Amino acid sequence: MSTPTARSDAANPTGVRPAAEPRLGLVLTVCCLAQFLVTLSVAIVNVALPSIQSSLGFSASSLQWVVNAYTVTFAGFLLLGGRIADLFGRRRIFLAGVALFTLASLAGGLSQNAGTLVVARAVQGLAAAVIAPTTLAVLGTTFKDPHQRHKAFGAWGAVSGAGGAFGALAGGVLTDSLSWRWILFVNIPIGLLLIFGVLRAITELRHDGQGRRLDVTGAVTVTVGLLALVLGIVQSGPHGWDSAQTLVPLLTGLALVVVFLLVEGKFAAQPLMPLGIFRSRSVTAANVVAMTSGAALFSMFYFLTLFLSQVRDYSPLRTGFAYLPLAFSIMVAAQFSAALVRRLGPRATLLAGMALTAGGLLWLSRITEDSTFVGGLLGPTIILGAGQGISMSASAIAGVAGVAPEQAGLASGLLNATRQLGGALGLAVLAAVATSRIDTVLDEGGRPAAALARHAYASGYALAFGVAAGLAVVGLLAAFAAPGRPPAPKIQAAK
Repeated sequence: MSTPTARSDAANPTGVRPAAEPRLGLVLTVCCLAQFLVTLSVAIVNVALPSIQSSLGFSASSLQWVVNAYTVTFAGFLLLGGRIADLFGRRRIFLAGVALFTLASLAGGLSQNAGTLVVARAVQGLAAAVIAPTTLAVLGTTFKDPHQRHKAFGAWGAVSGAGGAFGALAGGVLTDSLSWRWILFVNIPIGLLLIFGVLRAITELRHDGQGRRLDVTGAVTVTVGLLALVLGIVQSGPHGWDSAQTLVPLLTGLALVVVFLLVEGKFAAQPLMPLGIFRSRSVTAANVVAMTSGAALFSMFYFLTLFLSQVRDYSPLRTGFAYLPLAFSIMVAAQFSAALVRRLGPRATLLAGMALTAGGLLWLSRITEDSTFVGGLLGPTIILGAGQGISMSASAIAGVAGVAPEQAGLASGLLNATRQLGGALGLAVLAAVATSRIDTVLDEGGRPAAALARHAYASGYALAFGVAAGLAVVGLLAAFAAPGRPPAPKIQAAK
């Protein structure tokens, strides 16, 4: 097979420069493994949180930053990561992201204090912000046939969700058999394997524009703004919503987000996020669904893990096994999602996915301290997994459908950013909700200390699941704005 060469501007008006014809199976494997690594690293820490807390001396309120340090930097830099890949080449940026992720995992595993671990997790999130949009952009521009592209997105959605569920199992096995440090060390061989795979499978593809100016101002304002928003929401738990500790970061974050939107809309020569992309109903609906879906899934992992360990006294290993039905449910549903989109269109598919997600969370909101796994958790987690598997793949298809090749990285970065933003902000909000309910129940007393604590935790986590169900309903309503049929793709095969 001959190697395509760069075309002239007249023959190649999009400015996309291909390199070599890729091997589709190997490309899909590499992209799915990279996405698996990114999502694995979100969930794998949850089961190990109690061990990390006792080992490094985290406080109860600061412990969630082991999760949020990753998700906030991930969300904040995803748009920049996708844009860098578009401009400077997805292969080289892919390699740089994987290498940085691997080094950060090594540093995190060697951490001797809480601050070092949080910084390492933040760097992991920064690297993931480069990896994740690149995987989706590579799939979107490599698989030219719509049927093959939908199947590829289905596989991507399956590993995106299953990576979280299997991360819980891996975290339990590694924490029980070795130590919590191995939840970070395990990324090193995966990273090395990915580096080899990227070198073999991914061909270069970048946009040859007249300039390669990056919107650093936009990236900084949106990242710092999101960080401040999450900090303010976290502070609302111990200090209250009307305290300076809460209001100052909240107002600062809101102001920076407004500045970001002004920069993108008025001043940036090459904006990080051109606001015109939201004129697409498909892109807008997919991103709202991704945000609410991310809030639901991230929060579910966090609170269900705490419920199993603090209320039901599950070991890390047993907690990990409890997530297996969820993992298989996500994987199976994600594979059917691509076929549903082809037959029914994004709207009906997203509606089904978010309805199942909301139903599973609402069922989980009925848990008590006496709920068993089979009687109280198995059914709702299977339903929730099916909803997440369907909505993840469908939103991935809708979120990049119809965009030009030179904006594939931007569209995929935006989709991943809204999902991670939803996860970070959703977790912060629901943690504040759960903490408030737990404190209220503890103040009521009336039971022996151990029984009261179990009752309070169960009550707080149940309320968090209920509020998460409400967020899923918001995504359900947004799905009505999605197109009834997939928009015609604009991605063209390289000649």
